[in-house]
Amino acid sequence: MIVSAHTWQNFLDEHHPQAHLLQTAAWGELKAAFGWQVVRLMMGNTGAQILFRPLPLGFSVAYLPKGPLGLPDLAFWKQVDSLCQKRRAILLKVEPDCWEDEAALVGGARPLKAQPSRRAIQPRRTLVVDLTPPEEEILARMKQKTRYNIRLAARKGVVVRPSQDIAAFHALMQTTGQRDGFAVHSLAYYRMAWALFHPLGACELLMAEYEGQPLAGLMVFAWGQRAWYLYGASNNQERNRMPTYLLQWEAMRWAKAHGCTEYDLWGVPDEDQETLEASFSQRSDGLWGVYRFKRGFGGVLRRAAQPLD
Repeated sequence: MIVSAHTWQNFLDEHHPQAHLLQTAAWGELKAAFGWQVVRLMMGNTGAQILFRPLPLGFSVAYLPKGPLGLPDLAFWKQVDSLCQKRRAILLKVEPDCWEDEAALVGGARPLKAQPSRRAIQPRRTLVVDLTPPEEEILARMKQKTRYNIRLAARKGVVVRPSQDIAAFHALMQTTGQRDGFAVHSLAYYRMAWALFHPLGACELLMAEYEGQPLAGLMVFAWGQRAWYLYGASNNQERNRMPTYLLQWEAMRWAKAHGCTEYDLWGVPDEDQETLEASFSQRSDGLWGVYRFKRGFGGVLRRAAQPLD
């Protein structure tokens, strides 16, 4: 059964309160505003929010991020297959919401004709910080230099506060994208993300400032007991004040105050721990540059289950 966004969110609230952010109705609404077609399919306690990207000649590609929810059986996957055929999808990519070392424990049938894929849309490997201990213990688990930089930022006059200035954040994102060579969403995208999730208490824009000038910003999202650092940026001035370190710490404190037990730093190079530690000081391409920064916050290296096509 295909359902509305409202019905889908009620389904999540009742049956899957710990669903991933990317399966929420609000995330579907965000994607729908920027070129995707969103279909929400329910069958008993199983469901999936599937995104379709139109292609020329009436074709599409389908994407099921961090799902499905529940224990899908063959009947459910037949419904998904029928839906994809009706929308002339040439491919369905499924990225399950579980870690690689737990995938064998997750029940349910696999998608019809599914093949393991080496290409992921969301970063497969990440660092996850445990937020359950007291704040002092969370700090104690960090690298000494990271703790030092968090405190240094405060001593050097950096102040972190919630903000509604999406335009200032977007300007920081553009600066960071140009400096580090990655694509940036439009101002409208960040505004829509904030407008959809902030009223739900599921998103905060935090800005690190010095003497009233924004030095860095991030958007942190929370759903259920998980929080994610999805978007972050900094300018090219006053970097010696270490604003990004204090910013991350305040994002973790925000997440902990909102009942989250883990903070996902969202993306590091897809390599094992030994390779990461041996290579990060020599590399800055791709996600290597952010790994050097993220590794200091005491997170555990995790790898998402293999995507399926």
